[in-house]
Amino acid sequence: MDKDWILYTGEIRRIFSNATWVPLRAYRSKTYGITNVMDVGYVEDFFGCGAVAFPPRHREIAEQLSWDDLGGSHSARPEAYTDGYYSPIDEYEYNDKEPIGIEFVFEQRQPVIGKTIWILNPDLVVALGLIKEENNWVRPEEDFEVVVRETLDENGTQQLIEIKRVFLLDYLAARNLALRLSYYRQRVENVFALKGTPYEKLESFRDEQHGGRFELLIRDLKDIYGGSWASFHVWRTDIDEEDDAPKMGPEDDTNTAFEQSQGVRAGPVGVRVEGEFWRDEWIEHQGLSLRVRGDVDRSLPSFIVDTDGTREASARLNNQDVGCWLWFRPSIIIELLKHRCFSLKWYTAETGGIRSTSGYITHFGLNKADLVTVYAYDIARLAAWEQHLWAGHNVAPDGKLSMELYLAQVKAQVASTHSVEKLFFLSIQLLEQGFRKNFDVNLFNQDIDEAVSVQQINRFQSESQASLLRLSKDIIRVFSDRLNVSELRKISTDKNKDKLGSNKLLQSILAQKVGEEKARQTIGPIVGAYDLRVGDAHPTGSKIGEALQLVGIDQSRSYLQQGEQLIHNVGRAIWEVGQLLFGKE
Repeated sequence: MDKDWILYTGEIRRIFSNATWVPLRAYRSKTYGITNVMDVGYVEDFFGCGAVAFPPRHREIAEQLSWDDLGGSHSARPEAYTDGYYSPIDEYEYNDKEPIGIEFVFEQRQPVIGKTIWILNPDLVVALGLIKEENNWVRPEEDFEVVVRETLDENGTQQLIEIKRVFLLDYLAARNLALRLSYYRQRVENVFALKGTPYEKLESFRDEQHGGRFELLIRDLKDIYGGSWASFHVWRTDIDEEDDAPKMGPEDDTNTAFEQSQGVRAGPVGVRVEGEFWRDEWIEHQGLSLRVRGDVDRSLPSFIVDTDGTREASARLNNQDVGCWLWFRPSIIIELLKHRCFSLKWYTAETGGIRSTSGYITHFGLNKADLVTVYAYDIARLAAWEQHLWAGHNVAPDGKLSMELYLAQVKAQVASTHSVEKLFFLSIQLLEQGFRKNFDVNLFNQDIDEAVSVQQINRFQSESQASLLRLSKDIIRVFSDRLNVSELRKISTDKNKDKLGSNKLLQSILAQKVGEEKARQTIGPIVGAYDLRVGDAHPTGSKIGEALQLVGIDQSRSYLQQGEQLIHNVGRAIWEVGQLLFGKE
């Protein structure tokens, strides 16, 4: 280690009142290499912190509280008094029966299992809407952002619980509290001698700096761990060990004996260099509580609402009767689906909904210009962070309103259409049922989670040729890669069936019913999608063009529309296989 390390040159300048993370409780010690505190080479770095929140009326008393009151020896536990008064665990008492503050981390001692457990204040957890995931508390409503995190040592003992300051300030504002931190840092290194080390020019000193108190102690190890000692041994002499039920009377000189000894212990050779730093500080709220109290958020975005680029603030759009729509690039859907717990659901061929962690389903429509149109109020009511995502894809109106969205939201009529995505999965289900009923076999060798797959197989995934090829890979993964080849070979009568792959086996079974040419034409889009899947890994221009043609994709259309065609044509081919094999069934 070096001089800056022992003197906390960097750390003492940094305060928690402007840090991203604020400790609520800490008792963390780290040693490097040698673990015997008396040996030369021993190095330790300790950080301890306590925190209690106080209302304004107790601020004057709280100003007097420091490390001894809030930190090392303090623990938040309930207290039951003999007169019937009970002090709950979240109350900090200045004197007995005199609560003046709020505890954020509770301490539960479990002597039977030899552990002490720290518990985060449930009021803070519920108020901020947190859930525990492994060593973190996250807020699902804000994209599962980590709000509180804990650090454990190698034995699983809690060493640190800290909270992200922006959420702490929100909670403090809602309760009109200020958080008082008191923390202590200690660094120790044992050296053989000061000479030749980074500490040879240092001397012990005390200093007030950066709102705290620093002390450097340089002492010989023998003065700390050596020196004189004495022991005094006393025992009873009036008990007969042969008695069946011995009893001791009052103790006096006639029934006791003693012996004493003393000596001098030579301490270890070496020097202990120790730096210590204490500081108290306040974490003050800013009077704003968006999450807990629901204060108005002044940082919400604005949105383009007219063809001339006119913008309106989100707050003005947050009215169910606002009467206007917003336009967005289709890339917004994929951006949203990247976030945890967001999902896509289709209603009609051109309309659907995005379920988000705000608890809302945002109803959208696709227009002729491939733009996503949404009623403005449906965006303005979302959580702030979601609105900012939408705002990043907002564009001026173009291509008019989605006709099917117009029918639903203006005419109160639902279009009698279905999305190609929904029909794709329905076709797979029907074909699977047909094979089970007519051939008594499972068409697929494994099940899929359709709710998950529909998030991956949708037209919005197609933004370029590369992403179109990836979409084909997902389609084949859901259909061709799952086909139960061993069962299909039992059904097929093709002489080369043992050499055929999944798609060719399905084609051979169909050919038994309708002939080879008709089967080849029907399966064509599926084979073309399979070739596109291969093209994703080994792109060759001419082969990709041939595969696109086989699928029936019009390359003059936008990539979003090509993605829609890909899903539609493969889904239709799957449906036609079922129709040809099983008829109306």
